[in-house]
Amino acid sequence: MVKISTSILGIKDTLDKNINRVYKSKTDYIHIDIMDGIFVPNKTFEYEVLKKYIDNSKMLDVHLMVDDIIKYINIYKELNPEYITIHYENKNIDKAIDLIKKNNIKVGIALKPNTNIEKIYDLLDKIDLVLIMSVEPGSGGQSFIYSSIDKIKKLKKYIIDNKYNVLISVDGGINNVTSKLVISAGVDIIVSGSFITNSNDYNERIYELVN
Repeated sequence: MVKISTSILGIKDTLDKNINRVYKSKTDYIHIDIMDGIFVPNKTFEYEVLKKYIDNSKMLDVHLMVDDIIKYINIYKELNPEYITIHYENKNIDKAIDLIKKNNIKVGIALKPNTNIEKIYDLLDKIDLVLIMSVEPGSGGQSFIYSSIDKIKKLKKYIIDNKYNVLISVDGGINNVTSKLVISAGVDIIVSGSFITNSNDYNERIYELVN
């Protein structure tokens, strides 16, 4: 069964109320995007702000879109996430993977849309999840990049053929139409933000993504 990770990136108003609504929903994960304004143009909530709203009743999925990944891993490990995902395009990937594992957190590797999926094949024996970005990382509400479907299919086949225990996640432009395409392609976790959080009924939108 495909799982849903709800991104809180698009929540701007009444942060406490709406993050609480996400926690009360049927989402499997809370997806937390962290941006530093360097690796991507935008910046997101500071750690001290986020910490006030995190209650660990849902598994956390932390996606670091930052330049200094070691610094941010050491900060966000304190939230006890299930996953910390860093970008293949970062420096110090091997050091970062070791640091995440040392803290008993699962490792995710994200790829920007223009990065070839074959680039991460050599890392699959070291990680737990691949996050395929189906938009350019940096802001919510973008349109889905359809070439991501071929990436998912190719990676899924490679994982199965080589018997790796690695999940595939996809993030960006996911709604009740594109979710069906990525599920058919073989994803395990769907990250969706504004499609869920801009609605009046979070559970209805979560249901629409997987049914």
